[in-house]
Amino acid sequence: MIAASQTPPPLPEGYADWLAQLKSQIAQARHRASLAVNAELVLLYGRIGHEILQRQQAQGWGAKVIDRLARDLKDSFPDMRGWSSSNLKYMRFFAEHCPDGQFGQQPADQLPWFHIVTLLTQLSSATEREWYAVQTVQHGWSRATLAQHIKNRLHQRQGGAVTNFQARLPGPDSALAHDTLKDPYLFDFLGLGDDAQEREIESGLIRHITRFLLELGAGFAFVGRQFRLEVAGDEFFIDLLFYHTRLKCYVVVELKATAFKPEHAGQLNFYLAAVDAQVKAPDDKPTIGLLLCRQQNRLVAEYALSGIDKPIGVAEYQLLRDLPQRLEKSLPSIAEIEAELAGDVTAPKAPHPPDEQEDQPT
Repeated sequence: MIAASQTPPPLPEGYADWLAQLKSQIAQARHRASLAVNAELVLLYGRIGHEILQRQQAQGWGAKVIDRLARDLKDSFPDMRGWSSSNLKYMRFFAEHCPDGQFGQQPADQLPWFHIVTLLTQLSSATEREWYAVQTVQHGWSRATLAQHIKNRLHQRQGGAVTNFQARLPGPDSALAHDTLKDPYLFDFLGLGDDAQEREIESGLIRHITRFLLELGAGFAFVGRQFRLEVAGDEFFIDLLFYHTRLKCYVVVELKATAFKPEHAGQLNFYLAAVDAQVKAPDDKPTIGLLLCRQQNRLVAEYALSGIDKPIGVAEYQLLRDLPQRLEKSLPSIAEIEAELAGDVTAPKAPHPPDEQEDQPT
C-alpha cells in the first residue's frame, strides 16, 4: 500500500493533453531533423562524386586513388561511416548517372542513400528510376521492399487489371481504384505448383499474409477469410474480404483456380451487392471486387464486365515466376553494369554492393 505522503499529487487540468502535444512536436522535430541530415548527406555525396569524376576525367586518376582517398578520409573522420572505397565509387556513380541530383522531377535527397544506390544499380531507365523514386517517397518503402518491387517489375503490372471502374465509379475514385490493382499478381512466395487447388492457394495466402498484403499493395487491411453472408436463409462465403484505407471501401477478393469465365463476374457481382447491403457503413464508398483467375482473355473479361453494375476488376495470378523473356533480359544487373564499365576511367565501374553496416552513415 502506498502511504498517503507518497501518493503522487494530482495532475493539473489539461496536463495529459499538453504532454501528448509535446511528444508529438518532439517526434515531428526529430523526423524533420533526420530528413534534413539525410538531404545534406546526399548533397555531400553528390559533390564528392562530381569531384572524383572530374579529377579522374581531367587527370586520368585510376581506381587506386579512390582506395587512397578512402583510407585518408577514414583516418580523418574515424567516428564517421561511409568512407569505404565501395561507397566512394557509388558516389561517383551517383554523380555520373544523376548529375542534377534528381530522378526526373523527384529530388534524390528525399530518399535514403542506399535507396538511391538501389535505383541506380538495378534500373537503367531514367523513367523507371523516377517512377520507383516517387512511389518510394509516397509509400515509405524500405530498401528491401523497393528491391522486391523492382525485381517483380511492379511498374509494368500496376494498373494493368481489366476493370469497369471508369463506368461504375466517380472519376477520382475510378482512377485511384484502377491504379490500385495489378495484372498479373505474383504468388510465387507460396511455393505451390500450377496444379494447386483453389482452397490450397487461399490457405497459403493466409499463412503468408504479410507477403500477400505486400503484393496487394498499400492500403489493404485484411478483414476475414471465408466471410459468411446470409441472404434469405441461404449461406454464402466470400473467399477473402479486405478494407482499403485509401479507397475507403471494402474489397471482395475471389480466387479461381481456372481460367476466367463470364459467370465468375456474375457471382462476384452478387457478393458485392450483399456486402453493400449488410456490411458497408453509410459513410463507406461502394464495395469493389477483384477476381483473381489462373488465366484471362482480356476481351472476354471486358465484355463480361460491361454488363455488370458493380465495380469489378479481373486479373491473373502466377504461382511460378513466369515473366516474359524480354522483361528478364531488360533487367540490368550490377554484374552487367560492372562488365560494361570495366577498365574505363571515363566510364567508371559500378561498385560492388557495399557493406551497409560499414557504410551506413552516422
